[in-house]
Amino acid sequence: MTGVGTGIGVGIVGLGGMGQLHASNMRQEGADIVAGVDLLSEQRERFGAEFGAETYDSHEAMLEDESVEVVVVTTPNKFHEPIAVAALEAGRHVLVEKPLGHTLESAERIAEAAERAEGVCMVGFHNRHAASAAMFDAYKAQGRFGRLTHVEANYVRRRGVPGPGSWFTNPDLAGGGALLDIGVHAIDLALYMLDFPDVIEVSGTARTTFGTQTEYADPDGFGNNWNAKVETYEVDDSVSAFIRCADGRTITLEAGWATNRDPSQEFHVRGSNAGARFEIGDSDLELLEAGTAGCDHYADTQLTGDASVTGHYEQDRVFLETVAAGEEPTVNTVDEALAVQRVIDGIYRSSETGRAVQLEDTHKATRTLD
Repeated sequence: MTGVGTGIGVGIVGLGGMGQLHASNMRQEGADIVAGVDLLSEQRERFGAEFGAETYDSHEAMLEDESVEVVVVTTPNKFHEPIAVAALEAGRHVLVEKPLGHTLESAERIAEAAERAEGVCMVGFHNRHAASAAMFDAYKAQGRFGRLTHVEANYVRRRGVPGPGSWFTNPDLAGGGALLDIGVHAIDLALYMLDFPDVIEVSGTARTTFGTQTEYADPDGFGNNWNAKVETYEVDDSVSAFIRCADGRTITLEAGWATNRDPSQEFHVRGSNAGARFEIGDSDLELLEAGTAGCDHYADTQLTGDASVTGHYEQDRVFLETVAAGEEPTVNTVDEALAVQRVIDGIYRSSETGRAVQLEDTHKATRTLD
């Protein structure tokens, strides 16, 4: 099989659903899935059988395998740092799933290791690569929207708390709840569409509403028919935030695992000449304009993208292409992920203090590490 990843040896750390997805994508692009790491023996056995890979119970053991050139990190958030840093220091290229770290301090240490490393390091924000975002990028480059002014970002579930007792609802392992799990996608995509302006202030409220209830309705069984009488969690299940940028542009965020409202992953991007509407990660994009030809009128244009091109697949292809070229990444960079992490940290601090937080040290990808 040929592809941009032909001949590249890949090791996956964390062999659950995301690990297997990355492995499948990269194999389709010609990469050799040579190794996998998981604490669970059944996960290792299944992965080894499917991909013909050597499996290990620790990332340290896998890094002794010289056939591993690329390390993909899909573990709980707390373990991103030790695995990513070890892999970078061992001269490997790294793709680490979002968020960059479970805390801002941990994310900063990964960024410092990436700055020192010779290998490529990228972060898994796949929604930038969906067809809707690709079409938006193209029309923005043409100047169709004029000056972008505001993004309304939604990633809200009506009921969708991950399984109780899992790492998602464990603050020590995850670092946070809905904001770090799905809100991070919305923040990243909004900042990406605005070309990552400097963020100067955030204000937000993080709520833990449903995890403390004695009864929790879960009609779709998202949390494996979670019984709230015996399981609780100490992380946020919804967040509302306002993000102010140095150039006057703004972002509003609604993110939630559980809310008493219709679910929504809708983005609205406002510009001086036109706006856009789409679902995060979708293949379609609607352009919203107004004109005066003939009479004053609205003009709505529906663009239908190639649904076969998924954000996850395109992200993995771009990562392998960057590794093969031996170039510095221009998208999904660690510095961008660190800017997102600073916003998240600011939202949590704002929620704790009940007041807006100034982010004087939030920079674009041009920041210089000491």
